[in-house]
Amino acid sequence: MSMRAGLAVLIGAYVLSQFFRAFLAVLAPILNTEIGVTPEDLSNANGWWFIAFALSQLPVGWALDKIGPRRTTAVLLIFGGGGGALLFASATGQLHIQISMILIGIGCSSVLMASFFIIARAYSAAMFATLGGLTIGIGSIGNIAASLPLAVAVETFGWRATMVGLAAITTLVALAVLIIVRDPETPDDANQKGSLLDLLKMPAIWLMLPILLFTYAPGAGIRGSWIGPYLSDIFGQDALGIGRASLIMGLAMIASSLLYGPLDRIFKTRKWVVVVANIITITALFTLAAFPMTSLVTNVALLAIVGVGVGTFSIIMAHGRAFVPPHLLGRGVTLFNLCSIGGAGVMQMISSWRYEALVASGATPAASYSGIFLLFGIAVLVGTIVYLAVQDRVD
Repeated sequence: MSMRAGLAVLIGAYVLSQFFRAFLAVLAPILNTEIGVTPEDLSNANGWWFIAFALSQLPVGWALDKIGPRRTTAVLLIFGGGGGALLFASATGQLHIQISMILIGIGCSSVLMASFFIIARAYSAAMFATLGGLTIGIGSIGNIAASLPLAVAVETFGWRATMVGLAAITTLVALAVLIIVRDPETPDDANQKGSLLDLLKMPAIWLMLPILLFTYAPGAGIRGSWIGPYLSDIFGQDALGIGRASLIMGLAMIASSLLYGPLDRIFKTRKWVVVVANIITITALFTLAAFPMTSLVTNVALLAIVGVGVGTFSIIMAHGRAFVPPHLLGRGVTLFNLCSIGGAGVMQMISSWRYEALVASGATPAASYSGIFLLFGIAVLVGTIVYLAVQDRVD
């Protein structure tokens, strides 16, 4: 099998990864009705997905360098992803949902990094952001599937049968990874000894971490869980209405991943592409915080703008990779992914605590969601300010 065929299968696996980080928003109303799981419970469960995913990155980085992407991804996906989806299908309360999301997070943890690892080893460094953006853009179809199509499937088959079907699909994709994916050749300089500590001794790496921690968090948090309760509480939207809005935001996130990928080669900069995109995100989030209930159309448009702004992950990864020596490639890309996904998970939990505190203080629903948008906006602003000190590097 060719390297391209293997990448195609890994992109298919990444579709599932994107789906599983975003599907809870659509299920929020029905899970609340049938098993008593609240929006705060789902926000925490989604946060646990990201935290489990993030904590898996360090062992995944070692496994990519030492075992290879094929076996690493197949084993995690079949047991974590497939097993977690089956457990979710039989859930009767909050604890089952949380454990399921932890298992699924572990199962999906190596998929994107396996793709990036192969791209970095098999293609030129100048193409990293473009191919990475293409991988994320196509894989983000899963984000779309977790919106209106999921809502239709749940209405047609029920949420438990839908999750059983997803478990079966995940298992089949894992088997395809095992059969089709081929590990890339190891370059001579990749056999040098080294560890994560060698990366952490580099000042440039530390300056990269805040932008990784906070840039993706608004897209993951709002699209993954808050968009459903927000549109339901403020604008009275049902599952189909939430699905439509989630579809719009998801399409914006896909478009942004495809858009930003080649911009580092066009404008000869990575740093300033990211800075401009973050300014777009910050502006949209602060506007939502100031006017949380203007109109359904306006506010969904602002959520879509947030989706456009957060699609710079492949360029940030390419920028960070420029500082990483070849023998630490696996650990480098997974360290960056740990920060991105871990930051999203931690921010998800912080946003849940913030929401609960505002509700407990007697704040209106509009003021409570305004507090969440403001929290995400401030986080992205802080990350961007630190990122201004990073040296720009383009291959």
